[in-house]
This record gives sequence, C-alpha cells and structure tokens, in this order.
Amino acid sequence: MDQRLRKTERLKSKKAIDQLFARDGKGITALFSYPLKVNAGAYTSEALPRLLVSVSKRNFKKAVDRNLIKRRLREAYRLNKGILLGNGEWPTSIAFVYVAKDILPFADIEKKMKFVLKQLNKAGKSVSTPAEKE
Repeated sequence: MDQRLRKTERLKSKKAIDQLFARDGKGITALFSYPLKVNAGAYTSEALPRLLVSVSKRNFKKAVDRNLIKRRLREAYRLNKGILLGNGEWPTSIAFVYVAKDILPFADIEKKMKFVLKQLNKAGKSVSTPAEKE
C-alpha cells in the first residue's frame, strides 16, 4: 500500500470543512480520544479520505509548537492509514483536532491515532451502503 500523504489527500475546501463541523451532524461520525477530537464525513469506497489537522492557537501561542504537533499528527496518520483503508469503506473527509494543552511525544500521539483509526474502521463496517438497503 502507498504510504505517502499526497496533496490530493489534504482537505482544503471551505465548503467541505463547514459540512464536517456543521451543527446538524448529518452523516458525520464524531469521536473523542484524548488528545484527539475527530470528525469524519460520510463513508464511501471511492476516493481516498481527505485529511484536516488542526491545533488551537489559544493553547499553543508559538507557531513552531503548532507546526510540530501538526507534523506529528500527519505522520502518525500516514504510517497507520492502512488500518482505516483495510475494510473497503472509509470516510470522505476526516478532521483531527488536537485538544491537549501540552505537547505529547510522538509515541503517545501514534498510539491514540491507531485507536481512533480502528474506531473509524468499525464505524465504517456498521454503515450500510445504499445497495444493501434495497
């Protein structure tokens, strides 16, 4: 499996981001596992999931610290995205929001990322496709 995190896998569309964080939550899977809050869009088997990583400026004043955490989150996702893509159904878009107030080591972030991706994988298995409903 390709372990690269391509530019096409980045979530940049304002409309898609707004839908992911919409209050009504239609078709959105929300998970929380400290230090990550995760919102995932509707499940599909078409294109690879698009990724958004966010770190609060309120909690980390220095851009250096925010960038370090974002790099760690992206790397943990890149190394473990095979967990999510294994079942044939995955979210169209995923937002990872880092909510901790301190910088955690990469090992802790990777452990939580694996846990969250397994949870998203389970959620994808429980979602039925339109062909199954007929």
